[in-house]
Amino acid sequence: MTKRPRFLPDRTADEPLRHEVSRHEPRRIEILAFPGVQLLDVSGPLQVFATANDLAGEAPAPYALRVAAAGGGVVLSSAGLGLATEPLPAAEAPVDTLVVAGGRGVDGAIADGLAAWVAARAPRARRVASVCTGAFLLGAAGLLDGRRAVTHWTRCDALARRHPEARVEPDPIFIRDGAVWTSAGVTAGIDLALALVEADLGRAAALAVARHLVVFLKRPGGQAQFSTVLSQQVLSPGAGGARFEALQAWIADHLAEDLTVPRLAEMAGMSPRGFARHYRAATGLTPARALERQRVEAARRLLAETALPVKRIAARCGFGSEETLRRSFLRQGAVAPGVCRQRFRAAGAGGPGAAAGDPAEPEI
Repeated sequence: MTKRPRFLPDRTADEPLRHEVSRHEPRRIEILAFPGVQLLDVSGPLQVFATANDLAGEAPAPYALRVAAAGGGVVLSSAGLGLATEPLPAAEAPVDTLVVAGGRGVDGAIADGLAAWVAARAPRARRVASVCTGAFLLGAAGLLDGRRAVTHWTRCDALARRHPEARVEPDPIFIRDGAVWTSAGVTAGIDLALALVEADLGRAAALAVARHLVVFLKRPGGQAQFSTVLSQQVLSPGAGGARFEALQAWIADHLAEDLTVPRLAEMAGMSPRGFARHYRAATGLTPARALERQRVEAARRLLAETALPVKRIAARCGFGSEETLRRSFLRQGAVAPGVCRQRFRAAGAGGPGAAAGDPAEPEI
């Protein structure tokens, strides 16, 4: 395995290395590509940073952007679209942020020795990030040793097996552990890049970028990769899951209400017995268990995005009491609500949210 860069064990996330970017200079962002790279792993973060530049107005652009690959030139993505790249810079050249994309070609990139370049390049960067399976390149470079990390949910087990020294967590959208950031699959790279912009330029700037890109929700790092509502719709599509799509959306807007089976059956235009039978056949879950999952997911979002007291969150999500919320979290395999909130804060997942006791709605 490639020797781990010395700077990583004890550095804080914002501690500069040998190269410190001047306040008057744009932050140099390098996105690493390779043959078979996932197109959106490159273009998603790239567009976030480019939009931050566009929104700077008369002020100097905050970022200088480069897409690099071994040898430079046109690199064919897994989607078949060629990407114009620059040659890999010298390992000692100044850089602020190194972003390593993922894709089906990542194993070939590792076999071609690209991990050695990442290991040599990392000590020059203030921070290093990966998108999706780019985490495998970071692992091969020794950058995940002893750190929390995430990748696409379908590859988390493989990452953990290949790099047992890393603490792989399958749920988060992205994780920040010191100077190393990793993200889940594909579109999660946009969430990661928005978080990097927030760390650099502030929450207002990151939200402005998200709005400009028409991102539906600026997701916190600790949000689950695979939404409960989506999973309930796709578990058994052949069993009629599509018929409950409108109901799932309605439930998400009425979590604080008393959502009994008769009430849900009425909304679905079915008898309670028929509803319970068809719902379980379509989603693989009883209505009660599915509702609990949606409420836990909603509570996790509020813990991440707001400073609302846990008691208020329990009420807004339909749990009735903090103890019921706590038991539901543990039953769903999540940590206790207080620990969950601490992890969001430690991961830099979003700003301080609303003042304690004040409601806060998800950001657009």
